[in-house]
Amino acid sequence: MDPLDAFSLGLPDAFGVRLATRREVPALARVLARAFQDDPVYEWIFPDAEQRERRSPGMFEMFARQMLRHGAVLTDDAMRGVALWRPDRLRLGLLEDLGFKLGMLRLLGRRASVIGRGFAPIEARHPRDPHVYLPLIGTDPAHQGEGVGSALLGPVLRMCDARGLPAYLESSKEDNIPFYRRHGFELLEPLKIVGGPTVWPMTRVAPRRP
Repeated sequence: MDPLDAFSLGLPDAFGVRLATRREVPALARVLARAFQDDPVYEWIFPDAEQRERRSPGMFEMFARQMLRHGAVLTDDAMRGVALWRPDRLRLGLLEDLGFKLGMLRLLGRRASVIGRGFAPIEARHPRDPHVYLPLIGTDPAHQGEGVGSALLGPVLRMCDARGLPAYLESSKEDNIPFYRRHGFELLEPLKIVGGPTVWPMTRVAPRRP
């Protein structure tokens, strides 16, 4: 699959969406932490609210740095929101994979193995055919309702339409399903994280070209 770069995504676009820089990652991680502070999945990962507020930015920073290398981190000039996109298959080198796992272990401690087992069935259900995956998208609570999420979806979905590629995500909140449906995603069978909350997989098939 071709890289998710500025050229292939047509960035920056008319809505001001662009690729994030490495220097912006810590600030964007804090945006994601605020966006997911009351999210059921992250409440399960970090049951204590104070610990979640303190530690989740480190987790989101790790995710974002990984996507800078292997996918795309989208934001806008005001950094009102963040979307992490990646190709269907994530190929990490041995040292990178080890470093990521050690970083997660430092953040999660004894819960790391529990969380790994919890997510295993979710990972196993990912589509096998080529697609683009949206692991995370979040809008700063101060800017919700301003169309930020739609703007962050737009560039990759337009690329998917041009290339005939499906897109895939798991919504961690049932209330967000209508939002994704407005962008062409269809709901699949809900999945239960082992020992944790339910997530709602959704897929979007690119429209057929005439």
